[in-house]
Amino acid sequence: MKREDTVDYHIKSAWHAISRMYNQKAAQEDFTTSIGFVLININSKEGTPATKIAPLMGLEARSLTRMLKNMEEKGLIFKKPDPVDKRSVRIFLTPEGKRKKEISVQTIKEFNLAVRELVSEEELETFFGVFYKINQVIENFQSETINPNAYDNQLYGL
Repeated sequence: MKREDTVDYHIKSAWHAISRMYNQKAAQEDFTTSIGFVLININSKEGTPATKIAPLMGLEARSLTRMLKNMEEKGLIFKKPDPVDKRSVRIFLTPEGKRKKEISVQTIKEFNLAVRELVSEEELETFFGVFYKINQVIENFQSETINPNAYDNQLYGL
């Protein structure tokens, strides 16, 4: 099986292209796609518990800690004790963080509008359905032992 015939190749290459596009836009404003995604996941008015951000993004808390420290140093966020649970910390956006969040949201909206101009609603429904099924396959793979001998064709020429 050629790599161009694999599902993951197309997902990965599309995501890398999207990520490069988002990073180019973010770089013009002196931040990154990763920072933009964190900003999007912080409630602009009420803040967001620090422990809730990583799961929203599919990250582990350790990965996010360094990024939050960096964002705080850049003046994009600030931390305050949670008024209900004093053991917890809430993350809030600074005015600059709100501005960069809006840039991130606008960039995502523009990309999605451009895709929707080219791709019909029916094609998008099919696309989303296929991704739903791919996620089901991933969940099954994560919960089972995979039989590597089940493949008839060579994968990547191995």
